[in-house]
Amino acid sequence: MKKLRMGMIGGGPGAFIGAVHRIAANMDGQIELVCGAFSSDAAKSKQAGEELFLAPERVYGSYKEMIEKEKQLPEDVRMQIVSIVTPNHVHFEPSKMALENDFHVILDKPMTFTLDEAKALQQVVEKTGKVFCLTHTYTGYPMVKQAKQMVKSGALGKIRKIYVEYPQGWLSTFLEGSDSKQAAWRTDPKRSGIAGCMGDIGTHAFNMAEYVSGLKTTKICADLNIVVEGRQLDDDGAVLLKFDNGATGVLFASQIAAGEENNVKVRVYGEKGGVEWQQQDANTLMVKWLDKPAEIYRTGTGYVNSYASHNSRTPAGHPEGYLEAFANLYRNFALTVRAKENGETPKPEWLDFPGIEDGVRGMAFIENVVKSGKSEQKWTDFGI
Repeated sequence: MKKLRMGMIGGGPGAFIGAVHRIAANMDGQIELVCGAFSSDAAKSKQAGEELFLAPERVYGSYKEMIEKEKQLPEDVRMQIVSIVTPNHVHFEPSKMALENDFHVILDKPMTFTLDEAKALQQVVEKTGKVFCLTHTYTGYPMVKQAKQMVKSGALGKIRKIYVEYPQGWLSTFLEGSDSKQAAWRTDPKRSGIAGCMGDIGTHAFNMAEYVSGLKTTKICADLNIVVEGRQLDDDGAVLLKFDNGATGVLFASQIAAGEENNVKVRVYGEKGGVEWQQQDANTLMVKWLDKPAEIYRTGTGYVNSYASHNSRTPAGHPEGYLEAFANLYRNFALTVRAKENGETPKPEWLDFPGIEDGVRGMAFIENVVKSGKSEQKWTDFGI
């Protein structure tokens, strides 16, 4: 057995998420970075390759060059998987090209620039049969997986109410007017798409609501705001949700909540009880019951389910966080790729990562939230 060979598109000098992807890919020893097109600027791509100690001939000036030249290498040398960590407007084309050239893809969220692109990419994934992962990081936490499986088992009864929130404060000022690369592209409609806050972090909150509850959204009612003067895209908003079993929910996402860092939080309530998880105390899952005392579940213990256990690395009491959750996506993706290439059936725990359907639904969320936010009708059919 050898490590899976990975190429990366994006993630060069000044990029935040590229380094996170590389750490996550490397954490379990399953994957090796062998090549990359780290920037649309060939000089910057070369610089990144040197800093990562890659062979110069496998550092490329564009993603097209990388895919074309890697495809020509011997099968036991060329990359097998492609990690795409570019801004939103450079998601669809490299993903499509990689899949059509027989490479598995792991892609940063949101999946594409538009819903039409997302649907087209879904057809490519289905046609090629390649493994596709979308990095909704927070689904990788062990206690989030514990919550999902408890809901799925029926322990909480029929789900009635879902609350999910994602507050940040980093865009409380006109940061895009400075030299902040991260603020600049996220607030630019030409690179981010039709939504700002709701595309960047609202999609994470939406994905968490559906992932933990196991339900599908059918209608939304949105109120979007541009709070900071001069900003082109929403930086704050709230959404009412209706789900396919009759449950209702509330989603809140804001990047102008001054003083907030990144405390994603989800609560799901059923007939018999509820679960509550937040990233600031990621090793803890609160389970609240209608007719008995509340319980505290902790990561790494012997009583958690197989999904939580599979995605835990350390004994109880040793904190695991964002990088480990991110790495869980990469590990499960890698284990699934290995199994499929060996003609084996992946274990259910390995397949538990966001995929192409999550990506399509995420893009549908963005388009419907913006549509609802602009409409006087307000309640909007989800349509997917």
